[in-house]
Amino acid sequence: MENKENKTTKLSDDHEPEAINYRGVKAISFIIGNETFEKIGTMGTISNLLVYLTSVFNMKSITAATLINIFQGTSNMAPLLGAFLSDTYFGRYKTLAFASISSFLGMAVLTLTAAISKLHPPKCSTSDISTCVGPTAWELAFLFSSFGFLVIGAGGIRPCNLAFGADQFNPATESGQKGIRSFFNWYYFTFTFAVMVSVTLIVYIQSNVNWAVGLGIPAGLMLFSCILFFMGSRLYVKVKPEGSPLTSVAQVLVAATKKRKLTLPDEPSFSLFNYMPDNWINSKLTHTDQFRFLDKSAIMIPEDQINSDGSAVNPWKLCSIQQVEEVKCLVRVMPIWVSSIIFLTAIVQQDTYVVFQALQSDRRLGHGGFKVPAASYTIFAMLSLTLCIPIYDRVMVPSLRKLTGKQGGITLLQRIGIGILLSLILMLVSGLVEGHRRNLALTRPTLGITSKGGAISSMSALWLAPQLFLTGICQCFNCIGQIEFYYKQFPENMRSIAGSFFFLGLAGSSYLNGFLVSLVHHITARTKAGDWLPEDLNKGKLDYYYYFIAALGFINFVYFLVCAKWYRYKADDETIELSDTGKKQTEKLIV
Repeated sequence: MENKENKTTKLSDDHEPEAINYRGVKAISFIIGNETFEKIGTMGTISNLLVYLTSVFNMKSITAATLINIFQGTSNMAPLLGAFLSDTYFGRYKTLAFASISSFLGMAVLTLTAAISKLHPPKCSTSDISTCVGPTAWELAFLFSSFGFLVIGAGGIRPCNLAFGADQFNPATESGQKGIRSFFNWYYFTFTFAVMVSVTLIVYIQSNVNWAVGLGIPAGLMLFSCILFFMGSRLYVKVKPEGSPLTSVAQVLVAATKKRKLTLPDEPSFSLFNYMPDNWINSKLTHTDQFRFLDKSAIMIPEDQINSDGSAVNPWKLCSIQQVEEVKCLVRVMPIWVSSIIFLTAIVQQDTYVVFQALQSDRRLGHGGFKVPAASYTIFAMLSLTLCIPIYDRVMVPSLRKLTGKQGGITLLQRIGIGILLSLILMLVSGLVEGHRRNLALTRPTLGITSKGGAISSMSALWLAPQLFLTGICQCFNCIGQIEFYYKQFPENMRSIAGSFFFLGLAGSSYLNGFLVSLVHHITARTKAGDWLPEDLNKGKLDYYYYFIAALGFINFVYFLVCAKWYRYKADDETIELSDTGKKQTEKLIV
């Protein structure tokens, strides 16, 4: 990463003589610091929420898992709204500021649910959770209010933090372009480091010391994260919102619908309305033959009027080829995005039922009686991801680049597809490990009874490590590939929305997983073989559920291959040449 990016760029517009002072690394140090402490404060707590809801709020496993799926789904859906508000009204700086404060309030309220006895049910003194006192409506309302604040925080932070960090570099210079690429690598490295600390130290305190203290520390870290973010305020490049880019999308759809009965010309590239504003920040796109219905919005008829600057008088009746091609970029991405939902459904299993598997496995380390908290085993996924990123970036990409001649070694869709294929292996391994765990619990002496009444298998919980390592490798290929894919394939003025698309896929996978869990639970409970997903995993067939997800994954992989073969990249080299658009981007208004 470049050491300093403080070069100023003179604006070419006579009406905007202001210069932009890009601080590069100096500015993003505060941004990455804010992100690191925010993730240390929240990620471990979120990964341990299943244990908190079942042990402190006396919820059943199915109820807690469904609630977590809804919470995570909503948290990942919110970034789409956050991106819209950021791009249209507030800008990324104000959105991040508000969202960081909201996340702190969410953690603070969640801490109060543990610290104040009247805000959670009395401790359950029996292993039969069905006889325990459940939470009251007031206690649930207070708990859900903390979730609400956390959802608002996620809605603002997730779509804006990456784009806001990239804003701190000058895209018109080579050093700025390198700084942006390096920023992405460092962002994910610090992200995984923060999560590793969170799911070990924070989760240990919560599970073995005290829930009030264990939740209070993350709340304090979140407060420090807010302070750190505001400390860098004078250094940040703050891009003003330019209005929602979705308006242009709506205009193309409306105009194409109005002109649906018209016939397209033989040479649309030369015959359709072709206008591009001088200050347009998006790279110029060439006409494509896909989704030709949308081209009808650019057909000029006698009723269409043109302004003196060449723009359409009524953009809801006449759109430019540039607008049409930008909408096509979004439409082309959608089938690829759909494939991410099934892939991520396999990944979210490692955040839910793996915790329950660990609770009914031997978590002892050494001879001192130390037990690893169940939620801390997810560190293997983070460790795998942390190791995989530099190996992929420093070893695999240069080697593959020599073979393929491609800048990234392989295409982004190839990288995403490898992740989907690995997810099939992940679910097969998960099923085999669970079958082994349950078999030992039923045929060998057990190690006691959990607080919920299930026998603890003699299988070491470290057997869960292989599937969690595979989870990290899947994320290295698919998740990071997805984010880079959306960032490069979306029009430049939709970068915040692009940042929210990955989380939108996570939302879909959380909702789908919650639906599948409930469906499988209710259907199998009526069969002679019994419930696949009971409270006591030893009485169920969780491995069958994993194989079911693997079967869905195989169908999804075939679907992805079809979509990938059909897909056309936004540019021939699958990248956006920042140098071509950098000068235009520096002409944005800065606050």
